[in-house]
Amino acid sequence: MTQQSLVSKYNVPGPRYTSYPTVPYWDETDFSVAEWQDRLVQSFVASNSTEGISLYLHLPFCESLCTFCGCHKRITKRHDVEQPYITALLREWALYCALLPQRPRIKEIHLGGGTPTFFSVAHLQQLIEGILALADKADGYQFSFEGHPNNTTRQHLQALYELGFRRVSYGVQDYSPRVQQAIHRIQPFDNVARATKWAREIGYTSISHDLVFGLPFQTLEDVLFTIAKTKELAPDRLAFYSYAHVPWIKGNGQRGFKDDDVPRDDAKRILYEEGKKLLAQSGYHEIGMDHFALTTDELYESFAAGKLHRNFMGYTTTNTQVMIGLGVSAIGDTWSSFAQNEKSIEHYYELLAQGILPVVKGHLLTTEDLIIRRHILNLMCRFDTTWHHEEMQVPELKEIVAALAEMEKDQILIRSPQRLQIPDNGKAFVRNICMAFDLRMRRKAPDAALFSMTI
Repeated sequence: MTQQSLVSKYNVPGPRYTSYPTVPYWDETDFSVAEWQDRLVQSFVASNSTEGISLYLHLPFCESLCTFCGCHKRITKRHDVEQPYITALLREWALYCALLPQRPRIKEIHLGGGTPTFFSVAHLQQLIEGILALADKADGYQFSFEGHPNNTTRQHLQALYELGFRRVSYGVQDYSPRVQQAIHRIQPFDNVARATKWAREIGYTSISHDLVFGLPFQTLEDVLFTIAKTKELAPDRLAFYSYAHVPWIKGNGQRGFKDDDVPRDDAKRILYEEGKKLLAQSGYHEIGMDHFALTTDELYESFAAGKLHRNFMGYTTTNTQVMIGLGVSAIGDTWSSFAQNEKSIEHYYELLAQGILPVVKGHLLTTEDLIIRRHILNLMCRFDTTWHHEEMQVPELKEIVAALAEMEKDQILIRSPQRLQIPDNGKAFVRNICMAFDLRMRRKAPDAALFSMTI
């Protein structure tokens, strides 16, 4: 079967697997904040003195709405929202530190959004200094943030560098004026070049650019032009994402253009295949799903060493058992449980004012969940998983293998009796392969409206 036919066959709605189970399939009936806290403390005690913990800080504010974006955000030009939010984040962090039996050792911090560089330099300094006042940096710590090229100043970069940040990711998406107009993200190449240059001059060791294919009005020429311009700046790593067109989901803003304006099927497949080919010619190696890196970047080194990890922050070179999410909508992970914060900023503030952790939903992973989680992580991070040992087996293993049979026939995976490997021509279908292991999805017929297309 040709690659074109395979894409047509397997391009179905599916999760991106930043977790297993995925959020729509969390079982909230047995979840409680008290149990989440207990599991958090247990995981913290087991890992803090060795690997440390990770922190994800969600900074939701943006000055304008990008109509391709599916993230949780609040659109405002009022910067008086900054201080109350910083105060709330630090109050939430203090509640966690009071709960933990030891002083935390932080291995990883990631500032996501929203637009973290919406915040002033002084407020970001206040935030990170407040976090570190109650914690220590672990050996080999990794701090990163997402910057908007239009408003990331040299002062932002310098201040965060002095606080320990060495990684920055810039959202580029596409350099075509028509595409930028459609997604309401007017961002000249010169702005990206300037922000990238500043980061290099200051000493950032890993600079990433996010590119998106399948955007409204986007052509093959647009994608190739964007990648060629990206090559000029030579970011250490980059993401080449499929645009997730889900305009029916409340609040994502994807109604600034028509469905017919979005490339589909063969047109979108060509954007992906030709873009990926040009990235390879430019020296970028495929790392997991949607990500590429130069051989000099730590992400590539981690992948080559079989140590790459994936969580709610995306692909990471660190693998901590505990990840605490701070801020509205942020998700925490203790390995055996997940918890998500309140999405309403106003209610988030109200809970914190009462001294209550703003967790409103979550999931306690079962033994089966943990086995499937390991398989999906192996596939997402290594393109390889095995079930030689009993601790990697579930009763439904025969059904999982049966679900893989058609994909094996189509040669997008290689299966031996107790091992599955994904060859280069199958990497585009890693989400589909993971779906065969997704027992919670299979038991509850998936709602196509929950997910974007897999390719």
